[in-house]
Amino acid sequence: MRKKNKRVTGFDIGLYTIFGILGLLTLYPFYYVLIVSFANTQASATYSPYLYPHVFDLTGYQMIIGDIYFFKSLMTTLFVTAVGTSLNMVISVMTAYVLSRKRLLGRKQLIVLITFTMLFSGGLIPTYLVVSNLGLINSIWAMIFPGMISTYYVIIMKNYFSGLPQSLEDAAKIDGANDLKVLYKIYLPISKPFMATFALFYAVERWNEWWNAYLYISDKNIKPLQIYLRDILVNFSNQLSTQAQSVVNSQGKVYVQSVQMATIVITMLPIMCLYPFLQKYFVKGVMIGAIKE
Repeated sequence: MRKKNKRVTGFDIGLYTIFGILGLLTLYPFYYVLIVSFANTQASATYSPYLYPHVFDLTGYQMIIGDIYFFKSLMTTLFVTAVGTSLNMVISVMTAYVLSRKRLLGRKQLIVLITFTMLFSGGLIPTYLVVSNLGLINSIWAMIFPGMISTYYVIIMKNYFSGLPQSLEDAAKIDGANDLKVLYKIYLPISKPFMATFALFYAVERWNEWWNAYLYISDKNIKPLQIYLRDILVNFSNQLSTQAQSVVNSQGKVYVQSVQMATIVITMLPIMCLYPFLQKYFVKGVMIGAIKE
């Protein structure tokens, strides 16, 4: 039987128009950052407002790539993201699995204590003293260890593991599997979308890490990319190294805002390139538990 074409009503047109406008308003800041990163002083002064690219000047990108501290901060951020996300996932998954086992002695008390940390913390000064006494000041591990685990994510993972069929674990135990094998051989393979979702969350948080670095890191050689970006936006001249300044001297006056926008583009590009590879898992992962049968 031939299906009737759905009639487009005035309400549909109005709805599409509203969401289209909202979409454009959301995308415009990204578009503006991109086109200004290729601008120069003359173009920005001639064309105002700067709505589309009039020149294609790569001076801003040359200055950033020519700065040795950019590559050092990039290596720091890549290390923190890779190692930090891996440790986050391992510890969070193991903690969530243990808490999901009803036979665990003191399970309810542990969950209460863990949930309590979501409401109250020791505060900034006690945390700083702990990090200092552990010898992590001006150490790259100061950006990894304090944020080793997210209580919120652990609670969600715990609820997910609790919702998996008990028969899976029982069948594995009959075949002689212990808890470690049940977790890594049974639960994790069927939970790839769920795990990929939280791996993406952790990776984004690690990539955007700046607070711990701002508190505990003063050595420019191990500052992460977000602190480098902050320094570029706040203190343009003092942040650039001699090599980058030579680009300015050889090409005359440089458009400061193009350098700042180029830094933003380079900073957000890697994590944006990672997202499409995890998107299919992300969509499935966020829907887990949303529908109850």
